[in-house]
Amino acid sequence: MRANHRHANSKAIAWVTIGTALFSLIFASGKFAEGTVAALQILFLRYIGGFATLLVIAALRRKPLRAYRSTRPLSHFVRALFGASGGGALIYASANMPIVDATAIGLLYVVFLVPLGVLVLKERLTGRHVGAIALCGIGAAVIMASRNAFSEFQLAYLLPAGIAVLGAALLAVEGLMLKMLSHADRTMTVLLYVNAFGILLMAGPAYLQWLPLSLENLVLCLLLGPLAVTAQYCMVQGYRLAALSIVGPVDYT
Repeated sequence: MRANHRHANSKAIAWVTIGTALFSLIFASGKFAEGTVAALQILFLRYIGGFATLLVIAALRRKPLRAYRSTRPLSHFVRALFGASGGGALIYASANMPIVDATAIGLLYVVFLVPLGVLVLKERLTGRHVGAIALCGIGAAVIMASRNAFSEFQLAYLLPAGIAVLGAALLAVEGLMLKMLSHADRTMTVLLYVNAFGILLMAGPAYLQWLPLSLENLVLCLLLGPLAVTAQYCMVQGYRLAALSIVGPVDYT
């Protein structure tokens, strides 16, 4: 029994590691764009690309969209709201301050997520859990220090830094809801709802920030969609298999 539990935890960690690596590219997209594309514009186009990808998958499976209907649409909407807001906040922060600083602040996600698992899901933290989380945090701090995080911090970075903290908190709540929804609905259902609601939530804000796009930038932003869907799939699989205290610290990779 214990061997099966360890195997499930190992699989969960592997899934979330892959998802985290893919999301790192998405969160850094604002820096790659170098001001030619607004943060919310990137997020909106990413959701369009992701939803289009899922429609293609559904068509290949020859299943109507009603086959993926959920009995908890409001929960999916709230999760999408927190995820879109948190993702947009970290993309904005990465674009408007040194990316290593934004990344370091984004690591507060785990600090917010693990207590949520304890308070809401009644997960139990053992001494091994606490030790492993502390070790992950120390490792992340060493890496950030080696990359000179906050060595060039300026007053102008206070606003994007505050937005990065908010983004980490929002994504922690989204992670909690992902854990809950991963057991309630199928993976395809979870992905369809978050991308569909993401388009609706980001359409207005993206319009207000809209910048003229070259064809190359438009295609690149849309291609973030399949990348994000793959990352989301990995995260759903990982969160389904293990407790938040196990999968949460994987974000430090």
